[in-house]
Amino acid sequence: MTNDANGNAEAAVAQLRDILDLHSTGARTTEDIFTGDSQPMRSGRIFGGQVLAQAIVAAARTLPEERIAHSMHGYFLRPGDASEPVTFAVDRIHDGRSFSTRRAQAFQRGVPIFSMIASFQDESPGVEHEVPAPAGIPSPEEVAATSDADLDVHPLTGRAVFDAPVELRHVSGPIYLTAQAETRPQHAVWMRVRRPLPDDPAIHRAILAYLSDLSIQETILRAHGLSWSTPGLNVASLDHAMWWHRPARTDEWLLYVLESPSAQGGRGLSTGRFYTRDGALVASTAQEIMVRVPAPGA
Repeated sequence: MTNDANGNAEAAVAQLRDILDLHSTGARTTEDIFTGDSQPMRSGRIFGGQVLAQAIVAAARTLPEERIAHSMHGYFLRPGDASEPVTFAVDRIHDGRSFSTRRAQAFQRGVPIFSMIASFQDESPGVEHEVPAPAGIPSPEEVAATSDADLDVHPLTGRAVFDAPVELRHVSGPIYLTAQAETRPQHAVWMRVRRPLPDDPAIHRAILAYLSDLSIQETILRAHGLSWSTPGLNVASLDHAMWWHRPARTDEWLLYVLESPSAQGGRGLSTGRFYTRDGALVASTAQEIMVRVPAPGA
């Protein structure tokens, strides 16, 4: 890797950390108010994972550090403008002995673009089991890195730039430029943040939410022989759910295993599971997307 590429990666990861460093306005009537910057996108639209992660950070700021996020459910309401900051209003819905519930809404220009309810819990012992990682997945070193040409149309960067903060390695190959010959509603991706991060578990939980919006839509596209470059393709995330199970570092390789159980009515559902390199299940996800493809001959 060249010095320029190293510098670009350093800058991209620093920028990711900066956008998660929300600022409290100090104002609180019935809600706590925070603001955060947006990650630049040539498309002009905010990456959904950014708002997911920022909303989790905003909600967590109203709780003691030992009470950690374990689930969230959110709706993408409007496209966000990547050239403007985002304001987050957090409603302290409930605080119990072990659990807390928060509502966080993201606003731009006075209107909501994302709405989330999240639950937080004090860590405690209990029964434990996990679905094992699928067998036969090659290691990240055995999977080709994303090429410069693929990164030029990467959905994270809005089909824009090379210096993304996240490294992705698609086990079945990427579909940025061309579709895969095999049409299956499953795929898997190794991913990690390109540079080391602080040890703070809250940062890694938030960035895991950021990562969870990457590649989850592709399962539906792969099932129908589509690529991100399919002419006239129109994809938008509608909602997103996530459950954190175990701690994980996002600057180390994580395997995101994805499948789509259904698509119909212009919508498709994808579910996912994050595993550490040694096979621990650390999080589960679900997202429904709008997907529209021009009719044949249109």
